[in-house]
Amino acid sequence: MNARIDIRTMKGQFTMRSITIAGSLAALLFVAHEASAVTASPFAPLLGRWSGIGMIGYKASPAEKIKCRATYLLTDTEDELKQTIRCATAGGAVEIISNVKETGGKLTGHWKETIHNFEGDLSGDVTPKGFHVVIQGSDVAANMDIVVNNDKQAVEIQFTNSSLIGMTLVMTKG
Repeated sequence: MNARIDIRTMKGQFTMRSITIAGSLAALLFVAHEASAVTASPFAPLLGRWSGIGMIGYKASPAEKIKCRATYLLTDTEDELKQTIRCATAGGAVEIISNVKETGGKLTGHWKETIHNFEGDLSGDVTPKGFHVVIQGSDVAANMDIVVNNDKQAVEIQFTNSSLIGMTLVMTKG
């Protein structure tokens, strides 16, 4: 079996095939990138660690300055966010943990403040600038707005039936 292969012919075919395959792969990657950009999680801007300052108001005492750290992680399904916020004031602390799921622009999940022992279910909406959340439980009712702009995040919570009045917080990513 003595087969002769013309290297020049194979080289030309290989090069044309390589260009065609490379072009096809580039087109697929572009389409995949565009598709992922369209279907990206609305939680993507929140992901990572944040820190900042703000004010917290209590019914029984004057408002206090508050310093907070937040961590946002996305689950493997990319439609559920795990959030932890730890805050400290001169008079105490606040620690919030929540799990939030997004489906079709609607939010559902659970919210818990572990120091004061408030918890409730949450619902809400993805908004053009962030999120609007309503928290409802036996010990707490609150409205929360989160606005994200690049590496800045503003959080405002208004409590309606607890010892807390509200919290306003501005955080920076990183």
